[in-house]
Amino acid sequence: GEAYDALVEEFMVACVGAWGPDVLIQWEDFGNSNAFRLLHKYRDSYCTFNDDIQGTAAVVLAGLLASEKLTGKRLEDHAFLFFGAGEAGVGIADLLSHAMASRSGLSLPEARSRIFLVDSKGLVVHSRAQRGGLQHHKLPYAHEREGCGSLKEAVEMLRPSALIGVAAQPAAFDEELCWRMAELNERPVIMALSNPTSKAECTAAQAYAWTDGRAVFASGSPFDEVTLDDGRTFTPGQGNNAWIFPGVGLGVLASRARSVSDDALVAAAQALAASVTPSQLAKGCLYPRLEDVRDVSAAVAAAVAVHAFAEGSAAAEERPGDVLAHCKSLM
Repeated sequence: GEAYDALVEEFMVACVGAWGPDVLIQWEDFGNSNAFRLLHKYRDSYCTFNDDIQGTAAVVLAGLLASEKLTGKRLEDHAFLFFGAGEAGVGIADLLSHAMASRSGLSLPEARSRIFLVDSKGLVVHSRAQRGGLQHHKLPYAHEREGCGSLKEAVEMLRPSALIGVAAQPAAFDEELCWRMAELNERPVIMALSNPTSKAECTAAQAYAWTDGRAVFASGSPFDEVTLDDGRTFTPGQGNNAWIFPGVGLGVLASRARSVSDDALVAAAQALAASVTPSQLAKGCLYPRLEDVRDVSAAVAAAVAVHAFAEGSAAAEERPGDVLAHCKSLM
């Protein structure tokens, strides 16, 4: 209500008053009803980002960018089906569509047309919006098409090449569903991102076994290396927000950026994807080793800082000659 919004406004103004206009304010664990609204209200006038929405989105985008080398498909060649349409799901969809549009020349509506959401009531479609049954953040993905009531029906209708789970519904990606994804695609992308492990849509061992080792898999929870009966071994990657938000914060600090744009988050995702080595990709892993997190964070920070200098949002007096070294000096 008004009192809540007034408190948030007072806090934002006080932060800038105390630490200046380039203070970075990170939103964490705000509910759907406020998270998107507050982010959209403040992101253009404050240096701020929401880790649950944008941090998660950048991590998942990085995994999808890394997967291009395994699937042979560009982002814009995929049909993406999300199971879950809350902060994480729509946040990923928003950054993914922005990245597709900026990389490929697609319009934003064209990019969004490749993304489909399934929530607790079924496929998100325009007819549900007309009945007033959709939250505002889902509306860009409410396509003009026939609806359906379940995830499996949506897979049959849409024939997706990438399946992304963010609904915290354990075992939602069962053997039938994973095998169907493998029937539809030579290398299906399956991301079981809900955590903790007890909420995962499927385990890494299940995803690999149920697709005959053809799944390009990532998860939100950690899973051990998987060896199939034929001896093939896979190392599942964990899409943890720790890959992104420390680097974004450091990049903002290094450049004194006045905002955190979608393009900055795409730059962060690209830096993370570039940190995955060929040997890691050969094992099916879409993310770097956790022991490399400091080096990866520095690379992410440098990408964010370079972007801030390039787009003119950096308040630092001059760009360092070696931005990566500058970022590392601040760690």
